[in-house]
Amino acid sequence: MDILAAGGNAVDAAIAVAASLGVVEPYAAGIGGGGFWLIYNASENKYRFIDARETAPKAAHRDYYLKDGKPDRDRSINGPSAAAIPGQPAAFAYLSQRYGLLSLPQVLAPAIEQARTGFEVDARYQKLANFRLHHMRRYPVTAEIFLDDNQVPAVGHRIVQPELATTLELLAKQGKAGFYQGALANTLVEAVQANGGDWTLEDLANYQVVEREPIVFEYDEHTIISAPPPSSGGIALAQMLGMLDAYQQQTGTDWRQLDKVAQAHLLAEVMRRAYRDRAEFLGDPDFYQVPVDKLLSEQRAADYAASIDANKASVSLDMQGPANLHEGRHTTHLSVLDKYGNRVSATLSINLPFGSAFTVAGVVLNNEMDDFSLAPGVPNSYGLVGAEANAIAAGKRPLSSMTPTMIESCDQVAVLGAPGGSRIITQVLLGTLAHLQNEPVEQWVSQPRFHHQYLPDRIQIEPDTFNSSEINRLNTIGHEVRSVGRQYGNMQAILWDIQQGKVTAASDPRGVGAAEVLSVPQLNIR
Repeated sequence: MDILAAGGNAVDAAIAVAASLGVVEPYAAGIGGGGFWLIYNASENKYRFIDARETAPKAAHRDYYLKDGKPDRDRSINGPSAAAIPGQPAAFAYLSQRYGLLSLPQVLAPAIEQARTGFEVDARYQKLANFRLHHMRRYPVTAEIFLDDNQVPAVGHRIVQPELATTLELLAKQGKAGFYQGALANTLVEAVQANGGDWTLEDLANYQVVEREPIVFEYDEHTIISAPPPSSGGIALAQMLGMLDAYQQQTGTDWRQLDKVAQAHLLAEVMRRAYRDRAEFLGDPDFYQVPVDKLLSEQRAADYAASIDANKASVSLDMQGPANLHEGRHTTHLSVLDKYGNRVSATLSINLPFGSAFTVAGVVLNNEMDDFSLAPGVPNSYGLVGAEANAIAAGKRPLSSMTPTMIESCDQVAVLGAPGGSRIITQVLLGTLAHLQNEPVEQWVSQPRFHHQYLPDRIQIEPDTFNSSEINRLNTIGHEVRSVGRQYGNMQAILWDIQQGKVTAASDPRGVGAAEVLSVPQLNIR
């Protein structure tokens, strides 16, 4: 809000928020990671998608993490060997230069101040630090910054990050070159190589963000704009809604008219099919020809819809696709709308909590290399098998589920997204369906969630999503229903009702964020 009040636009504010989150949520995001930015530029009436996903170093190859023919999970998850080349610093510089109104030093100033003065540990920080405690202790620099005497800090303990403040200042003053070249780049590479990683100065210097065409499709008099590959989110979202439309045409059954259990069954079946295709066909489009037209065709939606039995669950293994992909769950999301009608939906990540657990120059490095298929055709420790489309290659970007999304109709605009690994896409689907049913924005972010990802072949639920009678009905038609034992996700959403001249926004009660509305945009999107 300070950035907007200072004359910044939605992009300036989004950069400031993302930088701040990287300071106070070191377990979820930061300049050691990457992300996807979906932007609407009101003056151009144009959507832009900024791919700031990390890239594999040039030393990486298809069998990079194989040891005696099996994936080396420790090397792909912990320490700098797990870190891909970060995209977030390049994104800040790129977005600020091309789409912002304020200078990069102005928009990074709040995060720099927060890093220097510190923030207080809360219960969420404690939980995620405890999850990664053993590995944080392996790296003295990380332990010194984020632990207290090698233990998870008490609530209220202040985390101060002066080295991160210095690194952010260098980025603010010198732009992209301040991170990817010069003294800081040397420091990063030396530390990575000294601790088992393979980064080079060339890897850093060669990193570029990529502008891609977003996935755009129509559903129920709405235009939905979402993330293209290397995200699987936009394609999966389009496929699921396309199947619902085809199912209605074939059977006359509108998902809105179904009772809770019948609707959950239908949604689980469309989720199952979209995730089956995700496992086989999705990857970095610069390395693999993703068959977008085939996946989004009316014929594929019709064929999949025809295979859904209203009274019986499908069996995923009968679909003869590869098993699904493991993906880290700890990500962050932000949504911004400014008074001009510009808007940003951005999902950012370092993968697992505290990324690789390795810190250099105040930067917690990601462990996004684990999002590749570590060994196509070979199960990892989760029993999941990846496909060739997402095999490791030098310079390649790992597949992601991050799904920043916007929805337009003749009189409304919605901006939404969420963290949550492979469950991101189904969160956005459920949020979209709530919007299509004219539910208030608070309902989009707070409704109980469920998820099916093809394999493992089960409906995953939050503890209070279904009661015992509803679970029994789902079991009766062949679904295994299993609670994940906790709530998940952290959706951030905005609804601009242009006709009524009203903006509402909501932050997921599962998280620690907040939503605030100061004014209503004056420009019509049309």
